[in-house]
Amino acid sequence: MKSPPRDVLLGPWRAVPVLGVTQILAWGALFYPPVLTVPLMAAERGWSLAFTMGGLSVGLLAAGLIAPTVGRMIDRHGGHVVMTAGSLTGAAGLVALVLAPNRAAYLAAWVVIGAAMAGSLYDPAFASLGRIFGAAARRPITVLTFIGGLASTASWPATRVLLDAHGWRGTYLVYAVLLALVAAPLHAFALPRARADAQARPAGAATAPAAHLPASGRAFWLVLAGFAAYAFVPSGLSAHLLAIFGRAGIDPATVVAIGALFGPSQVGARLCEFIFAGNAHPLNLARTAFSLIVCAFAVLALAGIAAPVAAAFAIMFGVANGLVTIARGTVPLALFGPSGYGRLIGRIAGPWLVMQSAAPLVLAFVAERLSDAAALAFVCAFALIALGCFAAIRRST
Repeated sequence: MKSPPRDVLLGPWRAVPVLGVTQILAWGALFYPPVLTVPLMAAERGWSLAFTMGGLSVGLLAAGLIAPTVGRMIDRHGGHVVMTAGSLTGAAGLVALVLAPNRAAYLAAWVVIGAAMAGSLYDPAFASLGRIFGAAARRPITVLTFIGGLASTASWPATRVLLDAHGWRGTYLVYAVLLALVAAPLHAFALPRARADAQARPAGAATAPAAHLPASGRAFWLVLAGFAAYAFVPSGLSAHLLAIFGRAGIDPATVVAIGALFGPSQVGARLCEFIFAGNAHPLNLARTAFSLIVCAFAVLALAGIAAPVAAAFAIMFGVANGLVTIARGTVPLALFGPSGYGRLIGRIAGPWLVMQSAAPLVLAFVAERLSDAAALAFVCAFALIALGCFAAIRRST
């Protein structure tokens, strides 16, 4: 779907660059910094690393509980209202994190940040695009994930520079200012407010409207369960994979280099989907992604953990995760239609975020009590569940 320059500036496609900027800011301010800031916070306050990092899990749990409500609110009021509130809430949460005088206040600040994540990250952005574009939202969603994939690339170096210059407190205050004075105004004043006709179809679609499945039947629950199961995979692996590779004997510098392969693989997969797979049904895209991550685990199990194998795993994992991010936005749209899309995205996001919050702690327990191999097998089981759920879905067209 082409978008002339005038449409990017004045029409609905303006939403894509606006949300692209705000996604980079939201992910960079709310989700990615803890891996760098938490050790400093724990050392300054005399808390354990596990408790301090547990704040992020509390935030993700809160986000999961709030996400369905956020989706309904976007359907009703639009992203220009809800995502503005999400950015301002994020700014308030980061300030509360800086000022928290004790453990209870610290966890409460993370609850506020969790509410901001529910109103600021991919799921509300997808819901906003669904409201703006209707049935034609697939291309904008894909482009947005391509831009959003740059968030970690920008966030970690920026956070490192800010930490060196201002410490963790100053870093979070800078991010609070960016959310309040850049992201919130962009959402409020630059995000299109128009709602697409729910029956609108993408250019080139068949004359007859597509038949959609009911968003309350077997197919919906399989989609919900499949995405929730997969959510355990990137969350658990992001927290533990590089440590597992290190314990297997790969030297630290090589482990870091292997980890760096994930981001470009993710973005490359999204770019390839945009160029080559625009006509593929999103359900097949999801099945391909889940099959790829299962194959990656099989390669690791059969070949053993060595540097070349670990690098191949990181690339396959990045490609799969990049495609799943697109599928999270496009599968519900293709199967269930644009009507009530924000509510659908919110219902799917809730279990996803809850699983995401639990995965690092659960996987740490499995690795400690059993072994790294058992931990990898445990993660693979969730990938197999996701693949099984999506293999069982039968679409109506």
